[in-house]
Amino acid sequence: MAEKIITTEYSEEMQRSYMNYSMSVITARAIPDARDGLKPVQRRVLYDMSELKLGHDKPHRKSARIVGDTMGKYHPHGDSSIYDTLVVMSQNFKKGMALIDGHGNFGSIEGDGAAAMRYTEARLEKFAEEVYLKDLDKTVDFVPNYDETEKEPEVLPVRVPNLLINGAEGIAVGMSTSIPPHNLGEVVDAVKAYIQNPDITTEELMRYMPGPDFPTGGIIANKKDLPAIYETGAGKIKLRGRIEVELGKRRSDKDKLVITEIPYTMIGAGINKFLMDVADLVESKKLTDVTDISNQSNKEGIRIVLELKKDADVEKIKNILYKKTKLEDTYGVNMLAIADGRPETLNLRGILKNYLDFQYKNNTRKYQVLLEKELEKKEIKEGLIKACDVIDLIIAILRGSKNLKDAKACLMEGDISRINFRVPGFEEDAKQLRFTEKQATAILEMRLYKLIGLEILALEKEYRETLRKIKEYQHILKNRDTMNQVIMEDLDAIKEEFAMIRMTDI
Repeated sequence: MAEKIITTEYSEEMQRSYMNYSMSVITARAIPDARDGLKPVQRRVLYDMSELKLGHDKPHRKSARIVGDTMGKYHPHGDSSIYDTLVVMSQNFKKGMALIDGHGNFGSIEGDGAAAMRYTEARLEKFAEEVYLKDLDKTVDFVPNYDETEKEPEVLPVRVPNLLINGAEGIAVGMSTSIPPHNLGEVVDAVKAYIQNPDITTEELMRYMPGPDFPTGGIIANKKDLPAIYETGAGKIKLRGRIEVELGKRRSDKDKLVITEIPYTMIGAGINKFLMDVADLVESKKLTDVTDISNQSNKEGIRIVLELKKDADVEKIKNILYKKTKLEDTYGVNMLAIADGRPETLNLRGILKNYLDFQYKNNTRKYQVLLEKELEKKEIKEGLIKACDVIDLIIAILRGSKNLKDAKACLMEGDISRINFRVPGFEEDAKQLRFTEKQATAILEMRLYKLIGLEILALEKEYRETLRKIKEYQHILKNRDTMNQVIMEDLDAIKEEFAMIRMTDI
């Protein structure tokens, strides 16, 4: 076969190759999807844990087992990125709602790393199991994995706006995303308000969802900038830690400043950096009223204590701490996500619109599947009710048939001439046969004692329930207002079970 040499400009080939590479990183690695709010590695870890049956009520499984299974089947990009993802999804100080229940050392808010994957265990949180993975078989599309030996979901059927609730962090090629976490209950209220009034303004939505809710608590100091951030999808949030004053109970006791909440940006090495900065301020005589610094934080929460001299100026010390240390910091917001296959900076209304379009699609597919199942049940129930009237004939057909094929043909066609009956006289009853293929199959699959014991009243009750469900599902599929009501009721149920109080003051 003759070689074919293609001549091209080096600069054009480099540009084309780099663009392909960058788009691959953007869409398949670093930036979350606007529909389920997940990056591919997060989605694959959760799906693999679902396939391994690691529900919230099942025993924990070794993290190494989960990582290996995910890497072998769905995400061939190295075990460290998969394990890091699993760890972060289990850390309730980083996520608005933790998705994985970790057992063992999964790191700390002070920057301690998680133990190696061979030492830790994990399973799904109930929130992830119920809200992120339910109805997988009825809703989303499945696509081939990297080597086309397995199938994986294109997105997960997440029933809440995960992009807002858990936020997102990611650095791609030439762009990055940084979305703060929000309070589940407030997000649900905002979604319901948007459903009821699609023309609602950003400021009106903020009556329900006033701003981010960081799991580390703290205070948002620039409330006036939030409307512009949610309108444009970008901006800066000024975060402050929470400082409380503890007065000495006795004359000999010193007054203390106690930091009980830190800015979200201080997670990790930020706490040690803060302690070092305060020590430097004391040594440089800029904080002359501080006599001692101690970090008394534990599993119960943050507690950084500054002991003060007698009659110290508390407000002055607070101002110095906010100005000279990371106790006041900025969180850069850039709400970038993959929408319709391309990266796009979304404002609050854009995020809610993408989420709701996804919910309409998922619910339509779900109720179409449920409707088809009920229509099949209806057909079978009609056949069994009909069978009750000619039960003796059906039993005679089963006894007189050479094989199931002849019996099925007799039930469907009503031709009993070739069947060897021990008791004649069923010619009139044979006119009532003519079952459909599904009905005949259902009859033949029943054991004889169940067939004889069929109760017409029970069948008719089940049949009426099936008709009710058919009517309900058809109404949901044909009526957008009814579909909206179903989505809002589902959100209310999620809010009632999983919502928590707001941590961050605005």
